[in-house]
Amino acid sequence: MQFSKVVGQQHLKQLLIQEINSEKISHAKLFLGKEGYGTLPLVLAYIQYLYCKNRQENDSCGVCDSCLKIQDLQHPDVHFIYPFILGDNDSPKEIYSKWREKILDNPYFTSEEWSKYIDPEKGRTPIIGKDTSTEIIKNLSLTAYEGRHKVMVIWMADELHPITANKLLKSIEEPPNKTLFILIGRQQGNFLQTILSRTQLFRVPKIETDALSVYLRENHGLNISKSDSITLRSEGDLIESVKILSENNEKNDERDLFIDLMRSCYKKDVNEMLDWCDKISNETREYQKNFIQYSLHMFRQSLLKNYTEDVLLRVSNEEAEFLQKFARFITGNNIIDFNNTFNDAYYHLERNASPKIIFTNICFNVMRYIHAA
Repeated sequence: MQFSKVVGQQHLKQLLIQEINSEKISHAKLFLGKEGYGTLPLVLAYIQYLYCKNRQENDSCGVCDSCLKIQDLQHPDVHFIYPFILGDNDSPKEIYSKWREKILDNPYFTSEEWSKYIDPEKGRTPIIGKDTSTEIIKNLSLTAYEGRHKVMVIWMADELHPITANKLLKSIEEPPNKTLFILIGRQQGNFLQTILSRTQLFRVPKIETDALSVYLRENHGLNISKSDSITLRSEGDLIESVKILSENNEKNDERDLFIDLMRSCYKKDVNEMLDWCDKISNETREYQKNFIQYSLHMFRQSLLKNYTEDVLLRVSNEEAEFLQKFARFITGNNIIDFNNTFNDAYYHLERNASPKIIFTNICFNVMRYIHAA
């Protein structure tokens, strides 16, 4: 994978390129961030640039034999460790075939999507077991086929079994010559402090708004206002952006649902409010969570409209038309209440609370907050 295929992250790309060109490569790295920010794609692009035989100023050439092997995930000196289902009859080769297929299809995927891909029927949780350390040590003991670096990539390294993590620590402290460890994870708190202290940390931030918006326009045919709106709602997460877009295509537009809620609450029409609760309570939980995120996005945009004279506003034309009249109801008197209520609702939805109760509570709170503006 080339850096040009990684969405955004320009600053990190330049840092990684400079490190390789300066030949001051740390033997152990930790890429920390959400999958939707591009942690795995960044690592793949970094490895390809490392092995490229005809490096360009800002990217690998993409056509030399090393680049082609990396792109096809068939380079003999690059090894991957990832969660899998213990006890399955699949051989390591069959499991790697699934891993390779998943990345070649789209390197932006979550651990949950990986779980569904390898175990669609039973829904078991894959793990990196304690016996994995033996495989790591075995692979690192092999001589590099092409006489350069050996690379060990551990995806979802924050889910390593404690025994595996402790065994891995010795290899990180005293790595074989020309060996590079690359760990990828989400939560820093799940790593042993001893591993954190021995790795070079790269915090992968959310994707820049403009870069993600351009990606959505070029790959999903959106106009600029729609792509900007989805980008801001996803908070720079490419996977979340595509999920929101997919959900919007399958269901009624969240904009209309939001407008209906605000209007019925403004009118204090209890029957309309309860009908609205019935409607959204019958939607999927994912759609309900997306609606909560959309509502928070609209509250933020309302404040921006009130205090920046539309300079920083990032909404669609239809949303902008609605905000012309609605934004004045979102002020410093009620914005904290709106945020707390909707954030609490998201929290409880994730924990399988009753949607009917959650959205009934939202309705009556919104009615109060609007009239407190």
